[in-house]
Amino acid sequence: MKIVNMNEVNIAQTPHGVDVRKLMEFEHATIVHIKLKPGEAVKKHVTPVDVNFYIIEGEGEIEIGDEKELVRKDDLVFSPARIPHKLSNNSGKPFRFLVIKTPTPMEETKIL
Repeated sequence: MKIVNMNEVNIAQTPHGVDVRKLMEFEHATIVHIKLKPGEAVKKHVTPVDVNFYIIEGEGEIEIGDEKELVRKDDLVFSPARIPHKLSNNSGKPFRFLVIKTPTPMEETKIL
C-alpha cells in the first residue's frame, strides 16, 4: 500500500506558476493535484496523453479545443490527447482539481 498526503508533497516549478503537486506517477498513470487561487489559470497547453480532470472544490472554467464550460465540485471532464486545453478560476474562491494522465507521458507538455 502506498499513501500520499497532498500537504507533504512539494509544489512543483511549472510554467503555469500555480500550486501543482505530483501525487503519484507510475507507468500507467500520473496523478496531479492543482489549486488555483481566484484569478489564476493553467495556461493553454497540449498534453501527449489523455487527461481527466476531477473537480474537488469550487468552480472554474475549462476550455478544451473550441469548447468552454463551467465546471464545479464532483464534475469529471475528459480531455483527449493533443487537444489544447486551459483551466481558469474566475470565482472568488479556491478551485481545486485532480489531473489524471493516462498513461504517464513520455513527452513534455507543450505550452501554447
